[in-house]
Amino acid sequence: MAEIDDILSLVMGIPGALRVTLIDCASGLAVAAAGREDLVDQHEDAAGVTDVVRAVLGSPALSATAAGDDVEEIIVCGKDGHHLLAITDAGLDGHLVVHLLIDQERGNLALARLRLRGLVHEMAGG
Repeated sequence: MAEIDDILSLVMGIPGALRVTLIDCASGLAVAAAGREDLVDQHEDAAGVTDVVRAVLGSPALSATAAGDDVEEIIVCGKDGHHLLAITDAGLDGHLVVHLLIDQERGNLALARLRLRGLVHEMAGG
């Protein structure tokens, strides 16, 4: 399994990546972060993302299963960028989420999704 700092560095290598935060949704806390710190505090980021993930996973309308366990990623498109939330199984009381902020001008959402999916799989030891 790769080290978290190595994975975060690889995520920041995705074209257009501005910031990445690894979040423990069971606690709502940031585990690690990299990239621009002037955008948002990592703990504020973690709390907001945790609320979004819990809302999506708790809504049967946004899932193909009643448990919501088939949701793997959430994309929020903003005027200046995209927020890509990659959800992984933590194996304990919740999920780990990787929040990647991608610049709309310099980034490519499709490429970011593919690269992030591979890196999350690697991070999980798969």
